[in-house]
Order: sequence, then structure tokens, then C-alpha cells
Amino acid sequence: MAKRTRDEAKEYVLKTAKEHDVKFIRLWFTDILGFLKSFAITVEELEGALSEGMGFDGSSIEGFCRIDESDMMALPDPETFQLLPWRPKEHNAVARMFCDVVNPDGTPFSGDPRYVLKRNLQRAAERGYTFYVGPELEYFYFKDKYGTEFLDEGGYFDMTPLDVASDLRRETVLTLESMGIGVEYSHHEVAPSQHEIDMRYTDALTMADNVMTYRLVVKEIALEHGVHATFMPKPVFGINGSGMHVHQSLFKDGHNMFFDPKGLYSLSSLAMSYIGGILKYAPEFTAVTNQWINSYKRLVPGYEAPVYLSWARRNRADLIRVPGYKPGKEVATRIEFRSPDPACNPYLAFSVMLAAGLEGIDTKCPCPDPVEENVYEMSPDERKRRGIDTLPASLYEAILLAEKSDLVRKALGEHVFDAFIKNKKAEWDEYRTQVTEFEIKRYLPII
Repeated sequence: MAKRTRDEAKEYVLKTAKEHDVKFIRLWFTDILGFLKSFAITVEELEGALSEGMGFDGSSIEGFCRIDESDMMALPDPETFQLLPWRPKEHNAVARMFCDVVNPDGTPFSGDPRYVLKRNLQRAAERGYTFYVGPELEYFYFKDKYGTEFLDEGGYFDMTPLDVASDLRRETVLTLESMGIGVEYSHHEVAPSQHEIDMRYTDALTMADNVMTYRLVVKEIALEHGVHATFMPKPVFGINGSGMHVHQSLFKDGHNMFFDPKGLYSLSSLAMSYIGGILKYAPEFTAVTNQWINSYKRLVPGYEAPVYLSWARRNRADLIRVPGYKPGKEVATRIEFRSPDPACNPYLAFSVMLAAGLEGIDTKCPCPDPVEENVYEMSPDERKRRGIDTLPASLYEAILLAEKSDLVRKALGEHVFDAFIKNKKAEWDEYRTQVTEFEIKRYLPII
């Protein structure tokens, strides 16, 4: 099926808006930290917005621009037009479109995370590749946003009310599907009150938009039911945190370039080089895939969160897992990168993963042997002997590695790279001077 032109997509949007009595259209875009930003226009402005974009002040958006260069334009992508199911449907309906942020002269704005991903996808396209991803976002439901009181204990919803979490998940899945987002699985996760909904894999740009939509839908549905959903990586001490395992593969001319029936685990030499690139550069880009202070409370041994730079097929302790190959399902051959968390900026996270993988392919990066043994149980000497390093243990360590990384700088572009590093350093400085409850409890009585 031929992809429709922008003019055809615009006509579709105008026609659909009229048919559904849409009154307001929310224009969505993200800042460098991955927070969804939005402003609304009326349907009367829709045609002009699709043609020329809508102006806004970029100086108040994190990582965008200084006050003296604040004029920005949000240019809607008509392919992302969707009605918002939680708003009125019969009269004065509300729709949304994701936007590309552009300069007043119409050129792409280098601080726009969506543009960052488009640039990296173009690098892959120049080699003939399409980058497909399927992220698995975990999250928690709590009674409210002021604490971490669970809705259930374990996987059977045995606290009151009995079925609240399964109802929330079901309604969330139905809402996502009504917005054109395919869902494969939804289930309770390991920790109490922890859940996961897996979206069907698609191209990385569509998926980054879908991740932004997913996070909002999960929160909106929870809010409607009087509870709080959070994608905070590690909200509760002593139990598993929330991850965003990212399944990924490269296709060319409709063929999965990761598949080779004669390769180890049915992986091609290209896939092996891709894995080698991810393993080599993961420490440098972890500040992007795990961008918060709290992210590193999850990345500790013992809670199914991978911290060691290793890969395997069956071992879920490794940084990269290769799901088993099923005959006749060559298109499903993929790798699963397990360290990212669901609070990242998906546009930037997919960008750095792809950049590392492509660098691995371009340089024919050697892939270490798979490690099927439990890496956690190895002694430090054994891990050292086998060359198994670790991810950075704190945001500060991650910042220092990212700051020196040519790969991360190139993947993000100078504007986003500089703004991101500056923001993360400020976050670390604010954090390291805090006096925590842990310190008060431990030291106040004895010192």
C-alpha cells in the first residue's frame, strides 16, 4: 500500500475533523527530558496549522532555546491525527497531532527530540535499513500520588477492590487500540501493583509517538478511576523497579537483516555486530536511556535489572537477551535490550541505541561470547577474567561517560547534547546536597 502524500493526509485530517465534529486539536511535542508538551487550537485554525504551523514561545520549554531566540513553530504531522477517547465524542470532540518543531523559516529545529530521531533514522535509511522496535513499559498503580500504597499484593489482585487493576489495564488497552496503537500483551508484573502493557512492534518514529501516548493514556485512565499510575523507575525499596525492555531489529527490502538460519541463535553476522555496538557503547549512552537519579536505584544486582555488559538467549540477567527463534517466524528475530527504563525520552533513547548498533555494523564490532551462566553469582575476579564490565552505577557516573562520548554527541546533535548534559548535571548537584530521610534515621541518633 503506497504511503499517502502530506497533502492527502491533510485532506484526510480536515475531512475526519468535520465528520466527528472536532472543535479542539491539541498539538503535542516533547522537551529534551521527554515530557509531553501541548497547546490547543480550534478547528478553524486547523487548515492553516497544517500548512504553516503554529507559533509558540520556545524559551519556556526545557532544553529548547534562549529568550533571545524563542520564536518556534509547531508543524503538525497529519499522520498522527487521533481523537482523544477520554474527551467528549459526540459534540465538540478533541483530537491530537504530534508536531515537528521548526524554526520560523521552516527549517527543522535542532533541539526537537523528534527531529533527533528522524536524523538517526535517516542514517539507517541511507544504508537501506528500517529500524523496528517493540518496547515493554512497566509501571505501578498506587492509591494516590502522595505515597506508594499498593492496589494489590502480587499477581492475583487479592486486596480490595478485587478487580480494580485488571479493569484499569483492560480499559487502557481498549483506549490505546481506539487510538490506532496495537497491543500484544497486558499482564501483572513481578512486584505488587506493578503492570505491563506491550505494544506491537513498529517503526521507531511511530513507536516513540506511541510511547508518549501510552504513558499519557495509562495516567489518564488511572486518574479517571481515582488512582495514580507512575513510570518512576524505582518507587519502592526492596522490590523490582520498572523497566522498558526494547526489542529491536533492522529490516531491508522487507527482509529481517538480523536473521540467518545458519548463525548462532539464528542471528546474522550483522546482528552480531549490532549487539557488539550496543555492548560497547551502552555505558556511554546510559545517561539517555536511564536519565534520572532514581533510574540507578533500579540498576542494581538482584532485581532482574541488568547491570552487566553481557548477552545471552535464555538468561534474563544479561543486558541483551535474544528471544528464541521459531521456524517460520523469521521476521520476529530480534534482540531485547533490557536496561532502559520507562521514564526516558523515547525519541532520544531509540536514537542512541540505533546509533550504537549502526556503529557496531559499520566497524564490524566484535561480539563477545554469550554468557548463559548467572552473571550475578560470578565472583568479581571471574567477571573480570571474562571481560564482563558494568553499566554506570549512578547518574553522575553516567553523565561523565556521556559527556566524553563522540557517539552520544553525534546521535543527539550539539544542541540537545549540550542542553541534556547541562540539565543532568544540575539535577545531580541538587540531589547530592539533599539531606535524606535515610541519613536522618541512621545518623541523627548516633552522631
